[in-house]
Amino acid sequence: MKRTSARFAGIVGALVLGLTACGGGSGDGGDSPEKVNYLTSFNTFGRDAYVYVADEKGYFKEAGLDVDIKPGSGTVDVMKLLASGRADFGPGDFTAASITIAKEKLPVTSVAMIHQKTMAGIISLEGNGIAAPEDLEGRSIADQPGSTNEVTFPVYAKAAGVDAAKVKFVSSAPPALPQLLAGGKVDAIGQFMVGAPLVEKAAAGKKAVLLPYGDHLPDLYGNSLMTSTKLADEKPELVEKFTGALLKGLEYAIAHPEETGEILKKRQPTQDAAIAAAEMQAMAGYVRPEGAAVGAVDQDRVQKNIDILTEAGAIPSGVTPGQLVDFDVAIQAAE
Repeated sequence: MKRTSARFAGIVGALVLGLTACGGGSGDGGDSPEKVNYLTSFNTFGRDAYVYVADEKGYFKEAGLDVDIKPGSGTVDVMKLLASGRADFGPGDFTAASITIAKEKLPVTSVAMIHQKTMAGIISLEGNGIAAPEDLEGRSIADQPGSTNEVTFPVYAKAAGVDAAKVKFVSSAPPALPQLLAGGKVDAIGQFMVGAPLVEKAAAGKKAVLLPYGDHLPDLYGNSLMTSTKLADEKPELVEKFTGALLKGLEYAIAHPEETGEILKKRQPTQDAAIAAAEMQAMAGYVRPEGAAVGAVDQDRVQKNIDILTEAGAIPSGVTPGQLVDFDVAIQAAE
């Protein structure tokens, strides 16, 4: 039987506040650590550095886990790997995940919210003639196929009064996006808003122009932590331990952005520690706005997300919060 969400929330809260050991595995009896395969949301940018922090600080080890971290390539790809059992956990944009689950019936569920509000959006550069959403019509946007920004764009476009059919998405690999924009190959790129420092570095000082989806869709969550419905059903204790350790790393990362940048540089030498630190610092307001609990999920707000997507025609009517979030193991927001 699954653990109740209240008990789970209490355990995770203790972990996030500084539990020194999470019980189970090598942390309390010498057993071999349990193997876990984790995918980042989108390559190895600073915004995903918190998983390396959790590993580097020993939070996974304390929980009796041996976590193999691999770069992901966007929400939909991460979901497909989770559904097939080729990965155990990975973050992905909750909006894109909701649309994909509703349309493709993938057996994937969310168990925590990494971002309490969406970071998705479009980034351009000053001088490109893009200053408002309507300026995107007739322009090209580069992004990874199936990325959060591409999948969510029609919903944003409708809310912002943009004709999505007049905007062209160009398929591009995640690491190449800033260079494509800087080189004038495209007019804009799909990008999380915390990616502005990386874009400006590639553009040699040109100022980034940000069009956050959250300006027109303020109720949308950002990334959620996802796993397969099978894993959540069959191994709720594993979900509990992994989620707690990861969120402990997330909280540490947003509180220590410079150290987080150095940890990412150590684990991924091609990354820029200063840029990673800037991304993590910018991400803090999305992770814990106005003192919100790290990782918490609010069922009423999930319903609001569903209502927005249903009204926009992005998902069919009848989708329920329980189809998107496993509330038996999710960290639920305090009432």
